[in-house]
Amino acid sequence: MEISSPQVTKKAGPSIIWLIPLITVLVGGWLIFKTLSEQGPQVTISFKTAEGIEAGKTKVKYKNVDIGVVEHIKFSEDFSNVILTVEFSKGSEEFLKRNTRFWVVKPQVSLRGATGLSTLISGAYIEIEPGPGAPQFHFIGLEKQPVVTAEELGKKIILVTQNLGSIDTGSPVYYQGLLAGEVLGHELGNDRKSIYVHTFIKDPFDQLLRGNTKFWNVSGIDVSVGADGVKVETESIRSILFGGIAFETPDTLEQATTDIDNLVFTLHDNYESIEEHAYTKKIKFILFFDSSVRGLTLGAPVEFKGIKVGSVLDVRLEFDSDDGTFRIPVLIEIEPQRIIDRGNREVGSSYATLNMLVEQGLRARLQTGSLLTSQLYVELDMHPGSPVNFSGEEMPFPELPTLATANFGAITQSAEDLLAKLNSIDINRLSSVLIETIENANTTLKNADRAIGNANDLLTIPGIPVAIENLSVSLENFRSIMNKVNESNLQEAINAGHTALDNLTETLDKTNNMLEPNSPIQYNLIKLTGELEETARSIRSLIETLERDPQALIFGKDEPKEGE
Repeated sequence: MEISSPQVTKKAGPSIIWLIPLITVLVGGWLIFKTLSEQGPQVTISFKTAEGIEAGKTKVKYKNVDIGVVEHIKFSEDFSNVILTVEFSKGSEEFLKRNTRFWVVKPQVSLRGATGLSTLISGAYIEIEPGPGAPQFHFIGLEKQPVVTAEELGKKIILVTQNLGSIDTGSPVYYQGLLAGEVLGHELGNDRKSIYVHTFIKDPFDQLLRGNTKFWNVSGIDVSVGADGVKVETESIRSILFGGIAFETPDTLEQATTDIDNLVFTLHDNYESIEEHAYTKKIKFILFFDSSVRGLTLGAPVEFKGIKVGSVLDVRLEFDSDDGTFRIPVLIEIEPQRIIDRGNREVGSSYATLNMLVEQGLRARLQTGSLLTSQLYVELDMHPGSPVNFSGEEMPFPELPTLATANFGAITQSAEDLLAKLNSIDINRLSSVLIETIENANTTLKNADRAIGNANDLLTIPGIPVAIENLSVSLENFRSIMNKVNESNLQEAINAGHTALDNLTETLDKTNNMLEPNSPIQYNLIKLTGELEETARSIRSLIETLERDPQALIFGKDEPKEGE
């Protein structure tokens, strides 16, 4: 039996077996596409150290929301930094701009207090602060957490000082005792002398800043001792420990600018030094005096119409061996910004302006600031028509003409003579003379008072008022007699005369009775007379002493000489 061979036929089209790899490719491709489409941007961040950072665990957060994770950590080519590769979530591209900042949040204690305590449990994380600019994918992270974030309202300013003191990052800034901002940091200037302090003033205190705002250091405690005792001043306990700055915007006649974006403010050492450094522009002049300048010291004020416009920088003594004369050059410094031009015109340089004033009569001379201390100061004032006294020599500084100094020596000598006379007075002797004079006057007043009292007692003795009344009636009768004689009525005059004689006789009898040696009135009159004589003698003695020596009331009576 024959066995037939099988017949093989080919099926048209691809084999079904290829569906499996095809499906695998499609699924893989879809997964890859999905992964790539859902993957966020990848950036690198450079830090000095990777302390607290772990690959695959450390998160990147914004407002406490996770937006990325650190995937890889590696060193830079020179091993000076570590570079973190961070995978961000999809949609985070808007965060990654040129001015975006990154820093590591971890537990730390600073002047502002303790921060990042939550990371003790959750671990350190990277905080992001979005900023404007072009897209960027490589950043340099901050080594310290910024004091002020971009979201806080306020204004950043720069202060310059020569002495930082205890001011540091986080030191408070006060306005009238209120916390108005804080120090962001500081850096040394290019001149290696100035220190720039970056400061942030919070809203609404930043609206108080003007071109004439003054800043001063309030670190530590200011202790002063005066007539009122010990005075201790400090801004706050925090400024004692960590330093601090205070500021104010004074009210002035000149309108201050509000555009302070490009201004650098001066940080003064204390409030008292503000006036000394308030004006930055200074010009120097030299003066020449021939008379004594005793009492003129370095730092003495230069005043114009009673207002300080500068100070004395140096005083010297020069001798001319050719003619044997002396002269005293005085170097002064003037702050022209103290004088405000009321017109809106250009007056040229400060030197040109002062030269114009010299032509109009500006002169300098020495004046006494205090007769007690004999301190001198330089006075600038207008003296039109006065001579212009220049030295005629070439000097390194422009010269201002001077006027002759007042005779301060005579004034000083007179004051010294007066003090010498006052010092020669014997205070104890003067006191005893004054006490004696007062006692004599007091005795005189007592005697006079006693005499007046005795006179009053005299008038109260019975019979004296009646006698005075009868005497008055007698005088009236006598006056009537004379009138009647004048009228040629002789008989009536004789009758009136008899009546008057009777009244007078009665008056005399009563008076005689009262004036008997043993009568009370006789005793009182004798006593009154004696006291009046004693009073008169005291007054006479005082008058004779004053006529002989008028200064005895002040300096006392002269000591009696021997034999007197």
